[in-house]
Amino acid sequence: MSLIKDIYSPSFYDKFADVLSETVPSFDKEKFLQLIFNEHFRSMEWKERMKHTTTVFHEFMPGDFSKAVKIIQKVISGLRKNKFTDDNLAFIFFPDYIEVYGIDDLKTSANAFEFITQFISCEFAVRPFILKYDEKMLRFMYNWSQHESPKVRRLASEGSRPRLPWAMAIPALKKNPEAILAILENLKNDPSESVRRSVANSLNDIAKDNPQIVLAIAEKWKSTSKETDAIIKHGSRTLLKQGHSEILRHFGLDSTNILISDFKILTPEVKIGESVEFSFSVKNDTDVAQIIRLEYAVYYFKSNGQLSKKVFKISERVFQSRETTQIHRKQSFRLITTRKFYIGQHKLSVIANGSEKVGNVFELVD
Repeated sequence: MSLIKDIYSPSFYDKFADVLSETVPSFDKEKFLQLIFNEHFRSMEWKERMKHTTTVFHEFMPGDFSKAVKIIQKVISGLRKNKFTDDNLAFIFFPDYIEVYGIDDLKTSANAFEFITQFISCEFAVRPFILKYDEKMLRFMYNWSQHESPKVRRLASEGSRPRLPWAMAIPALKKNPEAILAILENLKNDPSESVRRSVANSLNDIAKDNPQIVLAIAEKWKSTSKETDAIIKHGSRTLLKQGHSEILRHFGLDSTNILISDFKILTPEVKIGESVEFSFSVKNDTDVAQIIRLEYAVYYFKSNGQLSKKVFKISERVFQSRETTQIHRKQSFRLITTRKFYIGQHKLSVIANGSEKVGNVFELVD
């Protein structure tokens, strides 16, 4: 199985160096490859190789940052002519170059981000500029939200997310996201699905620290369009999983007349690597059709003896009057890198329209 770090292969560097030979004055391919494949290269992980590529690339760039940016623009044009595709993760060192060497030149860097992100996304690299320049950087991003390119418009929303995964957080925006709301407003009806999804993800970030702001936006944007309703729904997913009463009302999710019966944990003892299985029956106990959102929560036993709740969605659909459905599900305890399991008593519960209805315990064993 190939590893992500292997995108930085001898073949990649050889082809990239050929393009540099065509676009960078006095470029020395042999020296470039020698510097890349130093004694430490084989032991480097993906991010280390990316950073290493940034540093070596800088060796062949002019000291004047604005001149270096013009060369990068020529290099990207050369890469496209040589059949290198956009969004190739290997080229994430271009945004990294701007982040490392352009942090003291906001205007030149912002202009660089605008064209580089159309080749490889700059959502991570813009964040140190938000931290350093605050409103000045966000003004550039507001302008990007009106750009003709959907990739630039997406950078405006994705790069300014308060809690972008795998990236540095923006504490000021977590505390008060007002500065980015105008960006989201510009993009709420964007023709690009990837941009609209980014708007939803930003709203979901905001909801974790400022739920009332997202609730107000949900009311303001309600029924603007089918696409905007979808943004609100996806942007409210954390609030829905939390069973937030106001967002449940917003979506007309009432748990009063939903009956959950015959709940069984079919595997009361589960080995690590296997799955807990459960089943139940759900009924719309009214004379009218209603939407029922079904979820289940697993309360994981942790090393400190406490339980940690995680909610998983089953379905959300219209149940007709008195309609009854049987549900059978499994939840895996296969070992993964992002979660560690601990031997002990866990709990599983069923949630209907935000309300926990039934639950029971099961034992995780070796």
